[in-house]
Amino acid sequence: MDERLEKAIEFSNYVVTLNNQKRLLQEEYEEQLLYYFGGCQFTVTKELITFVNVLVEKDIDEIVLTDDNNTPIKIENLEDFYEGVLDTYFTASNNYYTKYDALKTKRSVDKLVGLDSD
Repeated sequence: MDERLEKAIEFSNYVVTLNNQKRLLQEEYEEQLLYYFGGCQFTVTKELITFVNVLVEKDIDEIVLTDDNNTPIKIENLEDFYEGVLDTYFTASNNYYTKYDALKTKRSVDKLVGLDSD
Protein backbone atom coordinates (compact mmCIF):
# COMPACT_ATOMS: atom_id res chain seq x y z
CA MET A 1 0.00 0.00 0.00
CA ASP A 2 1.18 3.50 -0.76
CA GLU A 3 2.75 5.17 2.29
CA ARG A 4 0.67 8.34 1.86
CA LEU A 5 -2.55 6.32 1.74
CA GLU A 6 -1.49 4.36 4.81
CA LYS A 7 -0.79 7.58 6.74
CA ALA A 8 -4.12 9.05 5.61
CA ILE A 9 -5.99 5.97 6.82
CA GLU A 10 -4.09 6.02 10.12
CA PHE A 11 -4.91 9.70 10.63
CA SER A 12 -8.55 9.10 9.73
CA ASN A 13 -8.74 6.28 12.29
CA TYR A 14 -7.16 8.57 14.88
CA VAL A 15 -9.68 11.38 14.25
CA VAL A 16 -12.65 8.99 14.41
CA THR A 17 -11.35 7.43 17.63
CA LEU A 18 -10.61 10.84 19.18
CA ASN A 19 -14.12 12.07 18.38
CA ASN A 20 -15.63 8.91 19.86
CA GLN A 21 -13.59 9.34 23.04
CA LYS A 22 -14.69 12.98 23.31
CA ARG A 23 -18.32 11.94 22.84
CA LEU A 24 -17.98 9.31 25.57
CA LEU A 25 -16.45 11.86 27.94
CA GLN A 26 -19.30 14.29 27.21
CA GLU A 27 -21.90 11.57 27.91
CA GLU A 28 -20.16 10.65 31.15
CA TYR A 29 -20.10 14.32 32.16
CA GLU A 30 -23.80 14.73 31.45
CA GLU A 31 -24.52 11.63 33.52
CA GLN A 32 -22.47 12.98 36.43
CA LEU A 33 -24.49 16.21 36.32
CA LEU A 34 -27.56 14.35 37.55
CA TYR A 35 -28.47 15.27 41.12
CA TYR A 36 -30.96 13.17 43.06
CA PHE A 37 -32.87 14.83 45.85
CA GLY A 38 -35.96 13.63 47.65
CA GLY A 39 -36.61 10.90 45.11
CA CYS A 40 -36.41 13.32 42.19
CA GLN A 41 -33.80 13.83 39.49
CA PHE A 42 -32.39 17.21 38.55
CA THR A 43 -29.94 17.93 35.76
CA VAL A 44 -27.54 20.48 37.20
CA THR A 45 -27.13 23.45 34.88
CA LYS A 46 -25.73 26.91 35.35
CA GLU A 47 -29.29 28.20 35.14
CA LEU A 48 -30.44 25.95 38.00
CA ILE A 49 -27.46 27.01 40.10
CA THR A 50 -28.14 30.69 39.45
CA PHE A 51 -31.87 30.37 40.12
CA VAL A 52 -31.38 28.55 43.42
CA ASN A 53 -28.61 30.98 44.42
CA VAL A 54 -30.94 33.95 43.92
CA LEU A 55 -33.57 32.29 46.10
CA VAL A 56 -31.02 31.49 48.82
CA GLU A 57 -29.74 35.09 48.78
CA LYS A 58 -33.33 36.30 49.23
CA ASP A 59 -33.57 34.12 52.37
CA ILE A 60 -36.21 31.84 50.89
CA ASP A 61 -36.10 28.59 52.84
CA GLU A 62 -38.49 26.40 50.90
CA ILE A 63 -39.83 26.23 47.38
CA VAL A 64 -41.62 23.89 45.02
CA LEU A 65 -39.57 22.90 41.96
CA THR A 66 -40.21 20.46 39.16
CA ASP A 67 -37.60 17.85 38.40
CA ASP A 68 -36.44 16.49 35.02
CA ASN A 69 -39.63 14.41 34.78
CA ASN A 70 -41.87 17.40 35.57
CA THR A 71 -42.61 15.98 38.99
CA PRO A 72 -43.16 18.69 41.59
CA ILE A 73 -41.17 18.47 44.80
CA LYS A 74 -41.27 20.69 47.84
CA ILE A 75 -37.73 21.54 48.87
CA GLU A 76 -37.88 22.47 52.52
CA ASN A 77 -34.23 23.32 53.01
CA LEU A 78 -33.11 25.27 49.97
CA GLU A 79 -29.60 25.80 51.38
CA ASP A 80 -28.97 22.02 51.50
CA PHE A 81 -30.33 21.64 47.98
CA TYR A 82 -28.06 24.44 46.77
CA GLU A 83 -24.98 22.88 48.38
CA GLY A 84 -25.77 19.54 46.74
CA VAL A 85 -26.27 21.13 43.34
CA LEU A 86 -22.97 23.02 43.61
CA ASP A 87 -21.09 19.94 44.74
CA THR A 88 -22.51 17.90 41.86
CA TYR A 89 -21.58 20.57 39.31
CA PHE A 90 -18.02 21.11 40.52
CA THR A 91 -17.27 17.40 40.95
CA ALA A 92 -18.56 16.56 37.47
CA SER A 93 -16.79 19.53 35.85
CA ASN A 94 -13.46 18.78 37.52
CA ASN A 95 -13.65 15.11 36.50
CA TYR A 96 -14.52 16.09 32.93
CA TYR A 97 -11.62 18.55 32.75
CA THR A 98 -9.11 16.05 34.13
CA LYS A 99 -10.12 13.32 31.69
CA TYR A 100 -10.36 15.70 28.73
CA ASP A 101 -6.95 17.18 29.50
CA ALA A 102 -5.43 13.69 29.58
CA LEU A 103 -7.10 12.86 26.27
CA LYS A 104 -5.48 15.84 24.55
CA THR A 105 -2.00 14.40 25.05
CA LYS A 106 -2.70 11.04 23.43
CA ARG A 107 -1.43 11.04 19.86
CA SER A 108 -2.22 7.51 18.70
CA VAL A 109 -5.27 5.28 18.46
CA ASP A 110 -3.69 2.77 20.85
CA LYS A 111 -3.15 5.47 23.48
CA LEU A 112 -6.67 6.83 23.00
CA VAL A 113 -8.29 3.49 23.70
CA GLY A 114 -5.86 2.58 26.48
CA LEU A 115 -3.92 -0.15 24.70
CA ASP A 116 -0.64 1.70 25.08
CA SER A 117 0.11 2.88 28.62
CA ASP A 118 2.80 5.42 27.63
